[in-house]
Amino acid sequence: MRLSFGRRGTSLQQTLRSDSTIAMQNASSHVPSPSSHSAQVLASLGLQYHRHFHRDSVFLLLVALGPMVWLAMMGFSAFQPLPWHALWSPAFLSVTLWQPLFEELLFRGAMQGQVLQTRWGQKTWLGLSMANLIVSLLFALAHLVSHSISWALLVFAPSLCFGFVRDRFGSVYPSITLHAFYNAGYFILTGGISLLNSR
Repeated sequence: MRLSFGRRGTSLQQTLRSDSTIAMQNASSHVPSPSSHSAQVLASLGLQYHRHFHRDSVFLLLVALGPMVWLAMMGFSAFQPLPWHALWSPAFLSVTLWQPLFEELLFRGAMQGQVLQTRWGQKTWLGLSMANLIVSLLFALAHLVSHSISWALLVFAPSLCFGFVRDRFGSVYPSITLHAFYNAGYFILTGGISLLNSR
């Protein structure tokens, strides 16, 4: 025996389908999908790539300020340019690539990302987020482990720049790039002999 619902059956099936679709949408809106959760984690760590940061006028200004930072730091150490053959040494690659990468992922990625999720961390003072100010202070204090107080204080200003671009772009890639550039210039101009002797 074959049952025929005609139009009435079809509309009932459509209603059931639309009800189940709405129920699934409501359920999915309350429970984040694994892909949205991983996107939230990546965003909070600043691991989303912002393609055009290198064209941004503020980022380019901070790059241009690099030589001023190097000159300021030269007041605390002698002019000892790094020999060209040492540019590919493990020591130089460590301070210009691996340390900026690790420090930015830790300080600007994990720490600043977590503080930015709080209401008070999002507050700004002179255009700088409280998250940036707190993490920059911690960054400077962390440098006290192996550097002098004056050096740690000097590290505070570039750290504010790294945190500023992290906030501006919602990404750690600009801060990693800026940090690596600042370190490279400093060690090429002033840290050559001490870098080679310390490794």
